[in-house]
Amino acid sequence: MSNMASMKKDEVLRKIGENVKNVRLKKGLTQVDLVGRIEARIDTTNISRIEKGRTNATIHTLFRISEALEVPLSEICNLKSIQLP
Repeated sequence: MSNMASMKKDEVLRKIGENVKNVRLKKGLTQVDLVGRIEARIDTTNISRIEKGRTNATIHTLFRISEALEVPLSEICNLKSIQLP
């Protein structure tokens, strides 16, 4: 992967993680609270990695997170602030 593509990927992962964290905090939830709302096996370590942009969560995981946060998946995946080439 080129440096440019790698940078974009990192930026996308960071922005999605930021979105998850912002919605979670607006709802007054801790990472533990969020994990408790997700109807599948996921742990706080994974939520932490997603929020920090350190892991590429599957679309299914992001969907489960959006359901647990009671927001549309589009809110979690909103990348408006990322500059396209």
